[in-house]
Amino acid sequence: MTYGRILVTGAAGMTASYVPDVFRDCELILTDLVDAPEVLDITDASVVRQVVGDRRPDVVLHLGAATDVDRCEQEPDWAHRTNAVGTENVANACREFEATMVYSSTAAVFAGDKTDPYVESDLTSPSNAYGRSKLDGEHAVARIVPRHFIVRAGWMIGGGQRDKKFVGKIVSLISEGRTELRAVDDKFGSPTYAADLIGGVRRLLETEAYGLYHMVNDGFVSRYDVAVAIRDILGRSDIHVEPVSSDEFPLPAPRGRSEAMKNLKLKTLRMPPMRPWRDALEEYVVSELRTAEDRIER
Repeated sequence: MTYGRILVTGAAGMTASYVPDVFRDCELILTDLVDAPEVLDITDASVVRQVVGDRRPDVVLHLGAATDVDRCEQEPDWAHRTNAVGTENVANACREFEATMVYSSTAAVFAGDKTDPYVESDLTSPSNAYGRSKLDGEHAVARIVPRHFIVRAGWMIGGGQRDKKFVGKIVSLISEGRTELRAVDDKFGSPTYAADLIGGVRRLLETEAYGLYHMVNDGFVSRYDVAVAIRDILGRSDIHVEPVSSDEFPLPAPRGRSEAMKNLKLKTLRMPPMRPWRDALEEYVVSELRTAEDRIER
């Protein structure tokens, strides 16, 4: 398909930070960057319509979202306004101006009680406000936009020095000198390197096989498994990682036992498979998080 001009919502976010490299041969309209000329309040339908109408993108990568799961639980109206209403506004503009829409969704749309990884055909039943708001966004995109891709990601990793998520926190604790770490071992998910996700989105766009897809790195693990892998990647055998129950870290938003997913539908397209989570994690930690003085020979 033709995607020479791409409008990106939420371009200041972690996932969108990989868009300029993956789509470097395209004309990019990056909204919401600090001091950038393009500001896009997705909760304002008239503003969304004006920006999309003026710029006429071939593709809209809708990456703007409320992703703080616990804040979403405490402020469900905020979550709904951003993730559901905002997404519907973008969807309506895409339909009116005939743009293909890519919507980034989440494993949180599932209940989290399945033993095996979730596939695209499994029933959705979110356990928290964040998941419900993202699922409402999925429904809006599927209902409104003829040419759409809904792409569900797992536990996101990426962002480099701006990384405030689990991987970034673990690396920071190690760099600060911590040798005793604790990580939850009774919740499971599929890590998703944001760089791999955006690369997969590009390949998916080329298929024009519109619809709903899971796009995670291969495999599923606990947070404990990820922390141990980071320790090993950094060559820090002196660090002890203790497995603990999620009850040790009470949070406002409930989480299901599993957010593990499998990319079943991608296999039917004969696309290159997403690489194993451990390989993606190693590249990320070594290339983006490790400081020069901490590097070891690979």
